[in-house]
Amino acid sequence: MSVEEADSVDENPVDDSVDSDDTPVAADMDDTDAGTTHTLDGDAILRLRDLDAGYGDLQILSDVDLDVADGEYVTIVGPNGAGKSTVMKTVFGLTTYMDGTVEFEGEPIHGLAPEQIIREGIGFVPQTDNVFPGLSVRENLEMGAYILDSVPEDQIEEIYDRFPILRERSGQKAGTLSGGQRQMVAMGRALMLDPDLLLLDEPSAGLAPDLVADMFDRIDRINDSGTAVLMVEQNAKEALRRCDRGYVLVNGENRYTDRGEVLLGDEDVRKDFLGG
Repeated sequence: MSVEEADSVDENPVDDSVDSDDTPVAADMDDTDAGTTHTLDGDAILRLRDLDAGYGDLQILSDVDLDVADGEYVTIVGPNGAGKSTVMKTVFGLTTYMDGTVEFEGEPIHGLAPEQIIREGIGFVPQTDNVFPGLSVRENLEMGAYILDSVPEDQIEEIYDRFPILRERSGQKAGTLSGGQRQMVAMGRALMLDPDLLLLDEPSAGLAPDLVADMFDRIDRINDSGTAVLMVEQNAKEALRRCDRGYVLVNGENRYTDRGEVLLGDEDVRKDFLGG
């Protein structure tokens, strides 16, 4: 079943249990060479180094390192309260920056306002409150291009081609859509400026289990079109299966990073963070 075909919403979290496969052991971020081994050797479109951030005086992130290469698909997983969403919000300029660096395409962006970060080429889909419920679907999409002098009609059409149900519901108030359809509106709005990097915070949250795979398929296609994706996701098993690389955060710090399939097969990662 596709997201477009169902309006049901399931508040229960998706089962993150992992099959026990014999695959290589993931690299622990606590190793002595973690500062270099667990970052990309080549150029990264997004680069976080020794990042400290939080909310007001409350520090959430401590010495976080993270890279996303051009066109790469990276997932952040970990227990509740690990700081996963704070990473995303910090990249997008929505938290209190404390120390370290956030670079995008080789230029520092920590301290920039969200509008400036959008102009740099980053789109963000937050987990909650990610549509304007009183506006129509089309008006929501137009809001994604508010920094431009005029609405790019070709981009509107591209979004409609990517999410056909939005064309059908173009005049409908976003607040009356199903959870999956609202998520498509939020993604479409973030894609209106054709960003180089798309940040997704818990895109499957609130979706019925039979709609989750469809949403992940859509994210795969966005990434396949050349857009780099950095995603926080509660459905860790499915996210790690699909992504290029994954990071495990615990208490605001790096714990593991490796290819997604390696993290899935690591005994410690499965036991401590993926349900056994």
